[in-house]
Formats: sequence, C-alpha cells, structure tokens
Amino acid sequence: MRSVDALIAHTLGLTDDGVIEALEYQSVREWDSLGHVSLMVALEHEYGVTIDDELTLALRSVPAIREFVAGRQRPVAPPAAAAPRTVRRGLDGVVLDETTITRIDGAEGILEYRGYSIHDLAEHASFEEVAHLLVHGGLPDEVALAAFGKELRAARGIPEEVLALARSLADAHPMEALRTCVSALGAFAPRRPAHLDETYEQARDTGTALIAQVPMLVAAHHAYRSGREPLLPDEETSYAEAFLAALLGERPSEAAVRFINKGLIVHADHSSNASAFAARVATGSRAGMTAAFTAAIATFAGSVHGGAAERVVRLIDEVGSPDRAEQYVADLRGRGEPVMGFGHRVYRTEDPRVRHLRATVVELSRERDDHHGLAVLDAVAEAMRPYGRHGLAPNVDLYAGLAYRLLGLPDDLAVPLFVVGRTAGWVAQALEQQANNVLIRPLLDYVGPTGLTHREVRA
Repeated sequence: MRSVDALIAHTLGLTDDGVIEALEYQSVREWDSLGHVSLMVALEHEYGVTIDDELTLALRSVPAIREFVAGRQRPVAPPAAAAPRTVRRGLDGVVLDETTITRIDGAEGILEYRGYSIHDLAEHASFEEVAHLLVHGGLPDEVALAAFGKELRAARGIPEEVLALARSLADAHPMEALRTCVSALGAFAPRRPAHLDETYEQARDTGTALIAQVPMLVAAHHAYRSGREPLLPDEETSYAEAFLAALLGERPSEAAVRFINKGLIVHADHSSNASAFAARVATGSRAGMTAAFTAAIATFAGSVHGGAAERVVRLIDEVGSPDRAEQYVADLRGRGEPVMGFGHRVYRTEDPRVRHLRATVVELSRERDDHHGLAVLDAVAEAMRPYGRHGLAPNVDLYAGLAYRLLGLPDDLAVPLFVVGRTAGWVAQALEQQANNVLIRPLLDYVGPTGLTHREVRA
C-alpha cells in the first residue's frame, strides 16, 4: 500500500515534492473539483473506506487527508480561533445577492423557476409561457400569453445590415458569429442621449426582442453556411416550431418540435452561473441589455461553461460502441482527464434536467430508427455510476448533443441552441440586477512585491 502523499501526488498528477503541508483544494490547478472527486474515489479504493458528502467537504487539504488516513477517522475540526479565509477563488460559496428567479438545491437535485418545478414546466408548458414567467414574473393567462406571443413574433425580424454581417461570417464558428451579430444589433437600436441610461422598461423591451431575434440569427447563419437563404417562419407558428423550421429549412416533425420546446425550457435559466454573472456585471455598470447579452454569450462559449455541450457529443465517436464504454472511462480517469457530460459545480446528485432530455432522445431515436448513440451514452453513464456518489452524475449536456445529431444538425450548433433557451434567463437576470442595481466590484488580494523602483531595473 503506497503512502498517502504518494496517492495524492499520483491522483492529482503532481510530483512527490508538490504534496506539501499548505496544499489544499483549489490552491493549484490540478486540485480542481474533478481532481477532488477523483481523490476521494482513490482514497476509497486504496484504504477500503466509504467517503460520504460530509467527509468529501472536510478532506480539502493535505493535513486533513493525512489525519484521516492515519486514524481512519473524521478529521478534527480546526480550532475556533483559526482566522477565516478571506480569499474565495472563483467566488466559490459567495452569495452575490438575493433572487426570486431560480432556486437550485444541489444536494436534492431540485431546480425551480419562480417556484415552479422544472419537471412540471418541462412536461406541461410551452417555452413562451416559461419565458413570460422568467421575464414578467408569473405564468401568463390566455390573454397575456397571446399578447406575449404576438410581441415575440413581431420582433423576429433582423436588420438587413446584420443579416449581411451573418452572411460574411458564414465560415466562422456559430458562436463567434452569434456573439458578433448580437453585438451589432445594438448598433441599429434607437439611439439614446449619452447622459441617459437604459430604463427598466427599455431593457425589458430590448430583452424580449433579443429572445425573438437570437434564434433567427442562429438559423440565418446556419442557412448561409449551408448555401441557402434564411427561411422566414410562418407568422402563427410557436416559438419552438418557428426556430426549428428556420434552422432546418423545412417543416419539422412533431417529435422534433417537442424536443426543442423541452430543451429550451430546461436550458432557460440556472441562477448565477458564469454567463448570468457576466450579464449582471455588464448591467451593474449600466451598459444596457444588448451589452449584457453580448457579455453573456462570450462567457457562455467557454469550454468549461456552455462550450462543453459541443465537446460532449464527440464522446459518442470516441467511445465508438457500448462495449468500449467501461474501458474508455477507465482510460480517461487513469490519465486524470474528465469524462465530458458528467459532473456539475452545483449538483451533488443527478442534474434534474437530464431525464427530460434523455426522454426526448429516446423518442427521436425511435422516430429515426437510430439507437446507436443512445446506447453508447447509456453505457458510458453506467460505467460512470461509481463516481455518481461524489457528484459526477450525468449533466444537462450529455444527451442534448445527440438529439441535435438526430435532427441532422452539425455538432457545432449544440452551444448556440443552448443559448437560444438561455436568452430568457439572461433577460430575467439582467432585469433583476437593474431593478436594484449596484456596480459589481469585488476585490483582489495583492500578494506581489512592493517598494520596487524604476532605477533598480536599469541597475
């Protein structure tokens, strides 16, 4: 049996002399959330112990792990007089503000929009209803829903200059094109006097227009790079059907529309994630709704945020067949690499959105008579089951990309389609920020040298 220090070094990919007394969770890049879960699993296997959630949270430093292994007991709590940490890297655990938009309980796997369970909304609501719920604060009655739907349909149009920009970006990645074109929309909005900030009502109107325009921009860019002109959907079609028809260039099946509607709903908001925080930061500086959207899209494109959705779908090709799933997982974990589509910063159990996306993938697989991708992903999920107790359960990205493939869409549209749903949440987050606005300005703890002089450099 190897020493605990050697186990830590091997699991995290550190040199032996890198395991020092001061080493702790998130103090180095290698000891991130995924590395921590891997370390807990390695401790279980090496010492024949079971590490529950409480221990997982306690074993966050080399001294705590050494103490635990030495006595096979729970680590002693630090003395009460110990100075509290003042640096929270990544703002981990920092409560930014209060919200009435989205409630997440990571331990129980609960997601609610303004008090409504995601399961109830995904099964019974339209995206228009959920967008109204997020933006206006409540589910609409029949009259309000009709008025909101009319407002969305009226705002679908894209300025010719922005369409020309999208055409010129036909060879760009869809997320690059979307970010650029959304920013350009701001240049064609009515100008305000320089001394006047965007009012709450103006921001809400702009946000509603963006909810309508973003899917049309995604569809237009895809049309241009596919060698066809954008399709203007029928006036009376639903949001989901209009988007999918414009994207495919043809009338979609009912199963496909159901999937898109459900996908948009489960993607609509997720509290203060990186992109929503970026939107709030931009709003806090009074940059306006279009700027907040542009910041959110740029942030969302990152590979450890929304960009992960595009990488997950490649999992199917890399695994190849269900019988290779177990070895694939073992190989990645052996190299300390993540298995895409698993784990979440918040959830300690299954992501509550997963079941709805998998159900629609089952339906689409049956409709297309193509069950290969689903079989591969299910086999990978089974191979990852031992890691589920430590938070590496399937997340929302796992099945979404496969559904887009079954619809005949390229993999690089996985992230823009996620964005289309998230537009409603970004509007709600930006509006909530604006309603009681404050400039978001955290501090950095300076630890560099002091007292240097220019003269010393030349000496």
